[in-house]
Amino acid sequence: MARALNAALRDSMAADRSVHVLGEDVGALGGVFRVTDGLTAEFGEDRCTDTPLAEAGILGSAIGMCLYGARPVVEMQFDAFAHPAFEQLVGHAAKMRNRTRGAVSLPLTVRVPYGGGIGGVEHHSDSSEAYYTHTPGLHVVTPATVDDAYGLLRQAIASDDPVVFLEPKRLYWGKQPFRRTLDVPPIGRAVVRRPGRDAVLITYGPSLEVCLETAEAAKPLGLDVAVLDLRSLVPLDDETICELVRRTGRAVVVHEATGFGGVGAEIAARITERCFHQLEAPVLRVTGFDIPYPPPKLESHHLPSVDRVLDALARLQWDGRPGGVSLAGA
Repeated sequence: MARALNAALRDSMAADRSVHVLGEDVGALGGVFRVTDGLTAEFGEDRCTDTPLAEAGILGSAIGMCLYGARPVVEMQFDAFAHPAFEQLVGHAAKMRNRTRGAVSLPLTVRVPYGGGIGGVEHHSDSSEAYYTHTPGLHVVTPATVDDAYGLLRQAIASDDPVVFLEPKRLYWGKQPFRRTLDVPPIGRAVVRRPGRDAVLITYGPSLEVCLETAEAAKPLGLDVAVLDLRSLVPLDDETICELVRRTGRAVVVHEATGFGGVGAEIAARITERCFHQLEAPVLRVTGFDIPYPPPKLESHHLPSVDRVLDALARLQWDGRPGGVSLAGA
């Protein structure tokens, strides 16, 4: 995935001289995760620029660059490192088009490595997507496959609106066949990664692998479980979500971020409002716990796991009987 993202940046910069990459250590080092490796050597320091350790200054400068015709791509080293730049993002970037009655667009992409599973600590493993999805004016995207990493990042950079591009850092080193293609669904479209008739697991980013493993583990137990990869949190693909829920009658939303006020809560509410008469059971959520991110030795208990998602499936009402399916031993 890291190489796919690197290829997306390289191809975007080659195709459009207005694309500039900037951030802490993105130049000679190639970024903490080597996603920007080689870009300075190929395009020069004026197109791939190391910045001071000042996130508010980086993002504020990028907003100014947009106003003068550039398409900046900002890298925040880790999710929580973006917090000092939060006011620039929600107070200025998100509101510029509305503030100018559509006269000024802001073609800004903010890349944010996020999520746990790498043995990191607080400020290095957070999932802050709900902050961004709560802010009108921002698009929020998160790939879970190598093809989407390339295709969605190319789409984000080409967008005339600000995009927060959340990269699941524990998937950086995941290996999948890579097609250097723009032929992926657009931002705002979810993708069914696995069909199923009994229930649907709705997820995004780093939790996709967990949901696919859960669906496979549930198959010998008599459950045919669909897996929906949202890919885009804003815009949200309500149509595909509701189509699957109406077909299966049961849904579990899975994400790493804490549950209270999370993206899963919004999805559960939307499903309840739109699909109430087709639901066979309440919409359940499997999320991180409502605590600060734990130390590395405890993160496996905090993050959604196959066992926790299987337990949620077992708590759905089957044939009208709560707990009617036993997943003991799974």
